[in-house]
Amino acid sequence: MATATATPPDQTAPAPKKTKVPERSFGERWGDKKGWARRVPLLPALAFIVIMTQLPFVATILVSFTNWNANYPDEIKFGTLQNFVTVFTDAGLRQSVFFTILLTVTVVLVSLAFGLGIALLLNRNFIGRGAVRTMMIAPFLVVPVAAALLWKHAMYNPEYGLFNGLLTQVFGASAPQPDWITDFPRLAIMGELIWQWTPFMTLILLAGLQSRPGDVMEAAQVDGANAWQTFANMTMPHMRRYLELAGLLGTIYIIQQFDSVFTLTAGAYGTANLPYTIYQTLYNAQDYGLASAQGVIVVIGTIIIATFALRTVSSLFEEGN
Repeated sequence: MATATATPPDQTAPAPKKTKVPERSFGERWGDKKGWARRVPLLPALAFIVIMTQLPFVATILVSFTNWNANYPDEIKFGTLQNFVTVFTDAGLRQSVFFTILLTVTVVLVSLAFGLGIALLLNRNFIGRGAVRTMMIAPFLVVPVAAALLWKHAMYNPEYGLFNGLLTQVFGASAPQPDWITDFPRLAIMGELIWQWTPFMTLILLAGLQSRPGDVMEAAQVDGANAWQTFANMTMPHMRRYLELAGLLGTIYIIQQFDSVFTLTAGAYGTANLPYTIYQTLYNAQDYGLASAQGVIVVIGTIIIATFALRTVSSLFEEGN
């Protein structure tokens, strides 16, 4: 007797189709009461930000296209690009741009190097670590003008400053007594800014060091990796995002540095950066149009750097998730 074998049913069932949710129209979103319940509390803050930041910036852009010098009130004219041409062709402005780039790159790189070294030291366990961390952060909390005055009088003064006092202690009465601000004006500004911004870099890099996965570091020690191999192959790749973030944030703030230049050298000896040049153009030359054009260029450069900084922060949050 023949037995009929039934064909097995197909085991691969078709995947259920995803139902696409139709997007709501603009009118539906506009009339959504729940959406407005979330937006209304934010409107005062949004209005404040627009009034205090965006409207002045729009006015600055409009003035930048104006030939407006307070010394010649009868020659005000709108619709000229001469201010931007002057920004990129004037020799004095090019020198201030060059010093701004030199100041920013030097301070950021040296602060990052010092900050990484200090963060590695503070990441160890030792007695009084909390107090040491607090003292290391203190220079960043000092008001910029007060920090510049401290270095100008307590450090750089040729008669009673700390640096010349150390030279006298080491080399005796015949030791040279340089006037640091006059003889080394650019280095004087860079040294004061490095002292002030190294704690900022240390904070960010210390947070990065403490976020390293402990099990991976322990596995590296079990596998026989020495301190240098662990630092070069594991710590530095992990710290790349934190180094980028610290560098970009430091760049944004140091590009706008005004206090140290004004307090230490008043822009003399080739130390006028872009913010100080804008100050001179506005208050000394009374050229509102040219000063506005310079300010617009600085803001655009800062926005470009801030965009990269925000992307770096976003990537850090993505890695954390």
